[in-house]
Amino acid sequence: MEKNFDWFKEKTVYQIWPRSFCDGNGDGIGDIPGIISKLPYLHELGIELIWLSPVYKSPMDDMGYDIADYFTIDPLFGCNEDMYQLIREAREYNIEIMMDLVVNHTSDQHLWFQEACKSRHNPYRNYYIWHDPVDGKAPTDQRSFFLPSSWTYHEATGQYYYHAFSNRQPDLNWDNPKILEEVYKIMNFWLAKGVAGFRMDVIELIGKITLEAKFTSSKVHDLLQKIFRHTLEKREKTITVGETGGATVKDAILYSGKHNELDMVFGFEHLTVDEEAGKGKWAIKNLDFIKFKQILAQWQTGLYKKGWNSLYLSNHDQPRQVSRFIDPQHRVAGAKMLANTLHMLQGTPYVYQGEEIGMTNFNFTSPAQFKDIEMLNFYKEFITHPEWGKERVMTAINAKGRDNARTPMQWSSDIHGGFSTVNPWIEINPNYLQINVASDRASPDSIFNFYCHVIGLRK
Repeated sequence: MEKNFDWFKEKTVYQIWPRSFCDGNGDGIGDIPGIISKLPYLHELGIELIWLSPVYKSPMDDMGYDIADYFTIDPLFGCNEDMYQLIREAREYNIEIMMDLVVNHTSDQHLWFQEACKSRHNPYRNYYIWHDPVDGKAPTDQRSFFLPSSWTYHEATGQYYYHAFSNRQPDLNWDNPKILEEVYKIMNFWLAKGVAGFRMDVIELIGKITLEAKFTSSKVHDLLQKIFRHTLEKREKTITVGETGGATVKDAILYSGKHNELDMVFGFEHLTVDEEAGKGKWAIKNLDFIKFKQILAQWQTGLYKKGWNSLYLSNHDQPRQVSRFIDPQHRVAGAKMLANTLHMLQGTPYVYQGEEIGMTNFNFTSPAQFKDIEMLNFYKEFITHPEWGKERVMTAINAKGRDNARTPMQWSSDIHGGFSTVNPWIEINPNYLQINVASDRASPDSIFNFYCHVIGLRK
């Protein structure tokens, strides 16, 4: 059997954030039956691959990116049989499913961590990263992405554990070869069920050197090659995209050029053009369009015949692209321009739910409206910071907060936007009355119909 490394190059991917896509059982939360009901819609749009954000069992500290059981679908979204049905029915529309693989860390509710906390001598202790206190404090002063410290003290065993994100997302210890074996089992389980592949969450971080607060690319590449040999190499058609925020063009070629690690990566370089250098996402500056175009061009020419590009401008972690890149008075024309730009580049395009109708950021006025742990923690930490204060914090959140992308899909002008029959888990954007799928489909000159055209034209 010869491995096919070209099949996904012709496809357009649609990212579904399950909690906010379509509520099939009337509880205010999107679910897998809701997704199944919208497969004809995705087929009409021209989609042939779905990237499904996590639907595994989870306490939802980070909306499913904290996994408690990799083999079980969370009851919020349905059950395993619902997932298998989605895979089967999607195939009837020539649509494949790509799951989210989150293996840099687990939930603190995962059996492995629960066992690891019982004793320093527990067999699962070495599945995670532990360290004795240094001078009575955390081993390093490294920040997590969500909290002031990446270390949390575990009273019962007298050591700190490491977490790059929430303290309820302990990092796995990739120096332990047993982690690789566990990951093989997870991937092969879902591949056997019929998924086409995986979007690998923050995958570059598995090469971390914890106490030095850095990662080594050689370690990441070695681990990814082992994963490929034990899972993906055996199957004719698979797809993998790695989230590698720090990747350069040179890195992307190493990841995707030899067909023995990943098929493509999500680089973040083009999404740093509206933030102050070195100060992170919340330090907003005016968008540098010249630099933006230069970065896109560098990735296009740099990867040409050497690797493969993933093409995206928005996802579940990014603000709505029309709010980020387009003057509000030109929303429709601007959304079409962005679609045309993206789909005419070389690479695999990724459409984030709602992008195809030009959904916009939500105007948050109070932290009571936030659901995202990153937004909540940023607000709490910086609201009293002398250089920030409430006004600047809220401005940053309304521009870059992750909940902007997570408000319910706007299907119609019906109550709750046609997303649910009850109040949704997060407020729907009030502009659903004007911006929704039903009205866009009915208008020949709409954003939705332009997406249908440009996806078809690309094929």
